[in-house]
Amino acid sequence: MPLLLIPLLLLILLALWALLIPIGLIQRYRYGKARRRALPWAIAVATALSLISLLLFFASAWAIGHWIDDAPVYAAAGLAAGCALGALGLALTRFEDEAKGLYYTPNRWLVLGLTLIVAARIVYGLWQGAHAWSSDMHEGWLPRQGSLLAVGGLLLGYYQIYTLGLRRRLRRHARAFAAAR
Repeated sequence: MPLLLIPLLLLILLALWALLIPIGLIQRYRYGKARRRALPWAIAVATALSLISLLLFFASAWAIGHWIDDAPVYAAAGLAAGCALGALGLALTRFEDEAKGLYYTPNRWLVLGLTLIVAARIVYGLWQGAHAWSSDMHEGWLPRQGSLLAVGGLLLGYYQIYTLGLRRRLRRHARAFAAAR
């Protein structure tokens, strides 16, 4: 009898995960468009961690290139698009120089677009998985997952360029207020 509870528990966890994904995406959008103070230590940590994430991402893309067709190409294309999007995001961000520090508000439409890209990729992945499960095409499912790497590269490239731009803007802010004193 207790062994039957394990599949039930797994099913409940799967249903909870499916219910929490939309809530997580909505919260991500709400936080992503909020006005924030640029803290030097937080931006330095974010820059370092996003660089480490990029290195691990490309190492993983290279390693899974055996199973997924053109995995490093999809990852690099996503990274290039993400870098361009990060530069656009910096140009569209509203910065406020105050005596207390630098405040910034990311563009809400760009944040919404990135959130919708993530949501669309999740839905597409679930659709692909259900379609592969129902049609005995298990062997052809994995090689077509390059778009997952492209979306990952897009997000990592965006955040890397965005944090580097914030770091640069924060240094300029510190110099301007140091010169004013």
